[in-house]
Amino acid sequence: MSKPKKQQSNSGTIALNKRAKHEYFVEDRFEAGLALTGWEVKSLRAGKAQLIDSYVLLKDGEAFLFGAHIAPLQTVSTHVVADPIRTRKLLLKARELDKIIGGVQQKGYSCVPLALYWKKHLVKCEIALVRGKKDFDKRETEKQRDWEREKQRIVREVNR
Repeated sequence: MSKPKKQQSNSGTIALNKRAKHEYFVEDRFEAGLALTGWEVKSLRAGKAQLIDSYVLLKDGEAFLFGAHIAPLQTVSTHVVADPIRTRKLLLKARELDKIIGGVQQKGYSCVPLALYWKKHLVKCEIALVRGKKDFDKRETEKQRDWEREKQRIVREVNR
């Protein structure tokens, strides 16, 4: 008889960029791998990552993740010089890269990371082709969110 598998406490999500969903309309989503060093993987396992103010730069037909902060662990990175905000290469298929480059060249579109997460034993980065929101769009989104929350309260009260 085999041992039952342990349930992981988290869903595999390492870091989210909540600000991106507030600032932009998400058009297309892509899953990209990340080229990481050993100490970065160990820090990600400890959950020491932030995607705030990070973005994707497309250069020479390749994609790079800028501004993502992975804090080094004190016990792991004693023998290496750890740069927490170094540029990391995103691993994408050529067809996906062409679609992203074509989208970014259009006026008003950019590419931002939305999340870092585990997929089996690999670290993946969800990136998105986005279009900026105006202030009135942000207010409208907030109104919609509040109305959805209010509807849930009403339904809960009626079902009691």
